[in-house]
Amino acid sequence: MQTISSNDGNAIQDIFGRPKALIGMIHCPPFPGSPRYRGEAMEAIYDACMRDADALISNGMHGLIVENHGDVPFAKPEDIGPETTGFLAVVTDRIRRNFDVPMGINVLANAPVPAFAIARAAGAEFIRVNQWANAYVANEGFMEGRAAEAMRYRSALRGEHIRVFADAHVKHGSHAIVSDRSVAELTRDLAFFDVDAVIATGQRTGNSATLEELEDVASATNLPVLVGSGVTANNIVSILSIADAVIVASSLKEGGVWWNPVEVNRVGSFVEAAKPAIEVAE
Repeated sequence: MQTISSNDGNAIQDIFGRPKALIGMIHCPPFPGSPRYRGEAMEAIYDACMRDADALISNGMHGLIVENHGDVPFAKPEDIGPETTGFLAVVTDRIRRNFDVPMGINVLANAPVPAFAIARAAGAEFIRVNQWANAYVANEGFMEGRAAEAMRYRSALRGEHIRVFADAHVKHGSHAIVSDRSVAELTRDLAFFDVDAVIATGQRTGNSATLEELEDVASATNLPVLVGSGVTANNIVSILSIADAVIVASSLKEGGVWWNPVEVNRVGSFVEAAKPAIEVAE
C-alpha cells in the first residue's frame, strides 16, 4: 500500500479503549432558527436528547455522536448561524456531565469549524465530517471539502487532540461531476489530509454501505474504518469482520425511523447481536 500519511495511530483504540466500538447517534430535534422548529421549550429539546443518550449508553453502546439532524433542510456551512453552535454545545455538555463516554460532534451540513468549536467547549473527543477533501454535489448543492480551513481553526483552538472522522463517499451526494475518482482514491485523499478514521456509508440515511465498498475503503488505508449508516442487528457481525466501529441511528429508533426516540429493546438486541464480533476482536 502506498504511504500517504504519517498518521499511524488507531483513533478507535485510543478514544474508546477497545478494538471495536459501537457508537450511537443523538439526532437532536429541530433547534430554534431551523425550518421545522415550532416553538418547543429548550428544556424539552435537551430532555429528549438526554433520554436518547441514556437509552443508548445504559444498554451497552460505547460512545455517542451529537448531530443537528432535526435542522432539515440543512444549510451550507457559511449559512449556519451561531445559534446552532450554541445549542449543540449545551446538548453535548449536558450529556457529557451525565455519561462518561467518548463523544463526537457532527454539524450539518459539512461544517467542521463549528464542530471543532463545540468539541473544544464541551470536551468531545472527535468530530465527524461528511466531506473533508475534494468536492461533491449534495442535497444542499455544490459542497467543497473544508480540511484546510478546519485544521487551521483546530490549531488556533489548541485542539489537536480532537480527532477527525470523515466519510470516504458521503451519502446523499454524488461524486459524478467528473467520475474519475474511485472510492479507494477518495479514501487515500482523506489520509493525505490528516483524518484519523474513515467512514463508509450507503446512499442515504438508513442505507448500509455494501461489504464490497467497505472492503475497498479498508484496503486503501491503514486508518481505522467505520460504517456510518444502515447498520442493524442482522448485519453487524459481517460489518465488524471488516470495520473497526459502527455509527448506528435509525435501526435503534422506534419503528426504525430516524426522527423517533431511541427504543431500549432495539438497543439491547443490537448490542447482544454485536457481542460475537466484539469478543473475537478483544
